[in-house]
Amino acid sequence: MECVVLAAGEGKRMRPLTARRPKVMLPVANRPMMEHLVLAAKDTGITNFVFVVGYGEREVRGHFGDGKRFGVHISYAPQRQQMGTADALLSAQDFITGPFLVMNGDMILTSTDIARIIRTPAPCMSTSTTDHPGDFGVVLVENDLVTALEEKSKQPKSNIINAGAYLFTPEIFDRLAQVGLSSRGELELTDALQMLIGEHRLRAVPLSRWMDIGYPWDLLDANAALLSELSSENHGTIEEGVHLSGPVVVGKDTVVKSGTYIEGPCIIGNNCRIGPHAYIRGATSIGDDCHIGHCTELKNSIVMAGTKIPHFNYVGDSVIGSGCNFGAGTKIANLRHDHAPVRVGGRDTRHTKFGAVIGDNVRFGINCSVNVGSVIGSNANFAPNSSIEGNFGENATIR
Repeated sequence: MECVVLAAGEGKRMRPLTARRPKVMLPVANRPMMEHLVLAAKDTGITNFVFVVGYGEREVRGHFGDGKRFGVHISYAPQRQQMGTADALLSAQDFITGPFLVMNGDMILTSTDIARIIRTPAPCMSTSTTDHPGDFGVVLVENDLVTALEEKSKQPKSNIINAGAYLFTPEIFDRLAQVGLSSRGELELTDALQMLIGEHRLRAVPLSRWMDIGYPWDLLDANAALLSELSSENHGTIEEGVHLSGPVVVGKDTVVKSGTYIEGPCIIGNNCRIGPHAYIRGATSIGDDCHIGHCTELKNSIVMAGTKIPHFNYVGDSVIGSGCNFGAGTKIANLRHDHAPVRVGGRDTRHTKFGAVIGDNVRFGINCSVNVGSVIGSNANFAPNSSIEGNFGENATIR
């Protein structure tokens, strides 16, 4: 069976994190989110993959290659213009020989749920439930058949939603060829699904666990969920006087210096320097080539490769891009004084604790203060003692 992974989109809601990488390559538990999906599908016996690529194609190809190092075979179907999900799936048509699985590349599923999908007669679609169905495609189900599908309804008729994984036969391409432009000017897969619903043929497959990653704070939720399954490993050097509590993974050539206290679950990449006297709390992922230094505290955060947070810093509930540098004493707040949910760019995160979203190669001078809900674009520079709040674009400078 082939598996098509839709990975051509940029992920604009993830800006500035996607300024230099596609959304599917954002790390969760120190792996690109799409890698978790591929490995889960491989666990069910699927070894032939087709990646539909577009934005950031080079990053996807560079990481996955032909799939050999993951024990699978990967082909690539470029979608040169992002004309919608129906157009993306049509890009893979020449690689399909029989029933095939389709998955959005920006979610995480279990191998158990994927196996349940591929055991169901095609055509079928996965479903999940949520307490905010208006953000998704809302589904009505009767006797295991999908009877209605409505995109992002303001008055949703159920809490069941389209979870973005499907099993099709090649006949779906005939349906896709009939799809016209939507009101958004795109060719939508959901229009082909409506045809199957009208024929009373589309089965629903409820999932036991589904993590959709649409916004930066969803990265933290997915990161925490995956780290909760972590087992301790040490491939580096842990000096005397380090205290590890709970599951902690230390990468190759990483040194954890004396006086450091790490509360798992936590994963630290290769060639990192941690401490001395650092305090790292769960659920935190630290990428390769990072420096977390003296009297620095991290909590429930994702820190991408090459970032330096070296002296007297605090980072809580935040997503930090690659190649950043924090001046001594720079701190990120993660809790409003009134304990209300944090809003980012006017959008409710539904999190009472959320810090900041920081792009790549951002530079902070000493003693900067970053307020809750701030978004900082790549290559921004902030002078010492800056008070930072709100949204800052790429190359922003505060002198």
